[in-house]
Amino acid sequence: MKRLSHIGTAAVVCLCTMPIVVQGLNNGVAKFPALGYNTWNAYQCNIDQDLLITTAQLMKSLGLQAAGYEYVNIDDCWAMKNRSATGELVADTTRFSRGMKNLTSQIHDLGFKAGIYGDSGWFTCAGYPGSFDHEEQDAQTLFEDWGFDYLKYDNCAIPFDDIIRQGIVGKHQRMSSALQNLEETVKPIVFSLCQWGWSQVWLWGATLGHSWRTTGDIGPNWPSLASIINFNSFITQATGYYGRNDLDMLQLGNGGLTFEEAKSHFTAWALMKSPLLIGTNLSAITPDIVEILTNREILAINQDSVEPSSISPFRWGINPDWTSNDSFPAQYWSGPSQNGTVFMLLNTLDEPADMFFNLTESPWIRAGREYSVRDLWSHTDNGTAIRNLTVSAMPPHGVVALLLKDAGNEPDGIYPQCAVWSQCTAENGTLVGGN
Repeated sequence: MKRLSHIGTAAVVCLCTMPIVVQGLNNGVAKFPALGYNTWNAYQCNIDQDLLITTAQLMKSLGLQAAGYEYVNIDDCWAMKNRSATGELVADTTRFSRGMKNLTSQIHDLGFKAGIYGDSGWFTCAGYPGSFDHEEQDAQTLFEDWGFDYLKYDNCAIPFDDIIRQGIVGKHQRMSSALQNLEETVKPIVFSLCQWGWSQVWLWGATLGHSWRTTGDIGPNWPSLASIINFNSFITQATGYYGRNDLDMLQLGNGGLTFEEAKSHFTAWALMKSPLLIGTNLSAITPDIVEILTNREILAINQDSVEPSSISPFRWGINPDWTSNDSFPAQYWSGPSQNGTVFMLLNTLDEPADMFFNLTESPWIRAGREYSVRDLWSHTDNGTAIRNLTVSAMPPHGVVALLLKDAGNEPDGIYPQCAVWSQCTAENGTLVGGN
């Protein structure tokens, strides 16, 4: 049982920078993070046209479409190993025998949008034709001829320097330009870059696309999740409308995660405003995982129409602030939303733990005010918080997500005069409360 305590003081304060909201590629699509499905984690190369249609139908019947999931995306291995005599990409003639235009039409008829996978190099990561030196031709095939709406663009099989004669930005600019050339005659395309973190993609990705992978591939285990959370805790400012950090696909339901870890995974991805692309075999998904994926209060923050920024750490917790630790990332996070201040508390320990913070450690909280407390997982209103908050007995690798709304001035006569005593000063210049 979790207990919220709202009485007490502390002398810890974290001075953190306010998020700088990124404005990504605004071409009329992807203002909010993409919600949908991707085939790779569950099926890798074992894909065909029937699997995609069955998946779309399951997304409807499981309530995922109603919750806002709108993309059904094919990953690698959908093509023949060779292009046509005139250079076009060719869909696998056995596994996609009815043709890609037929596939996208069926997906669209079910009320979804369709996504596909490509690569900026000679070959995809699984060895199928890449788009280098075919960018304009492939853009026409995939989006004008076949009717896809979304491109995940990978980074394998990079050409030699004396062939490409461009840097990272120039290599991806080729496809970005090809897609932008289609906007007036066809439609805008969601462009998701898969250029991994060591390229500092968050510095330039917004000029070319709508999301950018910041780390390598996710694994269905807590160490992988913790490492990704840690890395992204330092670049939360690189997220805003039309452009955002992509923490990779959701691994819920693929084994390797406890139920509490699955909740932490979904909460962190959603509140950091990552795209939410399910990578699970939906025919075997359990009701508890569906319940996580369809948490509408969490999804509403991911899709916030007023506040586009990610939550950010206001205190690291176990480690000194601004410490990078792949095993023990930041534990105390907050950010603005249209309905109040969002808090995420993450127990990164392998054992239960109590977690405590002063409200004004978050830059989004006003001193001298009390706040109503909404638990976004239990979907309950849990009274009011004055000055500080404690969550007791959080499970190992567990999460608490709270929405705090201003409920007016705190009661008169509370001592000490400042919740955080550092530099708490009377009008006559006297420092008070333990300074």
